[in-house]
Amino acid sequence: MRSVVAGVPVPVGRPVWRRRFLSVAAASLLALSLSGCDLQSINPVAQNEARFNGVDITGAEYARALSLPDGTGRVRSLEEFRGKVVIVLFGFTQCPDICPTSMAEVSEVRKRLGPSGENVQGVFVSIDPERDTAEVVAEYVRSMDPSFVGLRGSVDQVTQAAKEFKVFFQKVPSQDGKSYTMDHTAGAYVFDRDGRVRLFVRYGMGLDALTADIRRLLEEKA
Repeated sequence: MRSVVAGVPVPVGRPVWRRRFLSVAAASLLALSLSGCDLQSINPVAQNEARFNGVDITGAEYARALSLPDGTGRVRSLEEFRGKVVIVLFGFTQCPDICPTSMAEVSEVRKRLGPSGENVQGVFVSIDPERDTAEVVAEYVRSMDPSFVGLRGSVDQVTQAAKEFKVFFQKVPSQDGKSYTMDHTAGAYVFDRDGRVRLFVRYGMGLDALTADIRRLLEEKA
């Protein structure tokens, strides 16, 4: 069964989760700010020209590397996707709204771009390795888009990856203490075809704006 969120079809089967979105977004921006990342001044020329709809972080000294196992146990890294525009999202498979919506948007962008969409690579990184086994992650990304790559590692590996990307996440126990959900950065990082981080895309930016940004990066000279 599928539903539609912000004009994008997404799988359903769990209640829609929006209670923590504002706090997650605020925490995400706070984490970036406290880490020395000024979202408005990293690339002032690009900001002034307003070339992108997402936050231009060209030249950032973080989000430079990512290396984690995929569902088969094979270690994957950003370097292998050179020549493509790469969109990296951190999340968890039991996230009932933000994660599936974000991934569905990436899949839809690929479709909107036609043949050029083959040069867009979605990468999902699980922040919940306790529940997201390799098999679970592999099936999850396959259900979203067969081209997506799903990564997961040990708690320590994921924590280090999140630190490199300045991604905030934390476990939030349920009221009865029998389960938990995850608060996390609600956004994505976009890399150009040369493997350089270029944009931070806030959750909810919209399909038209995201498609325009990805098309612009695809059209840049490598």
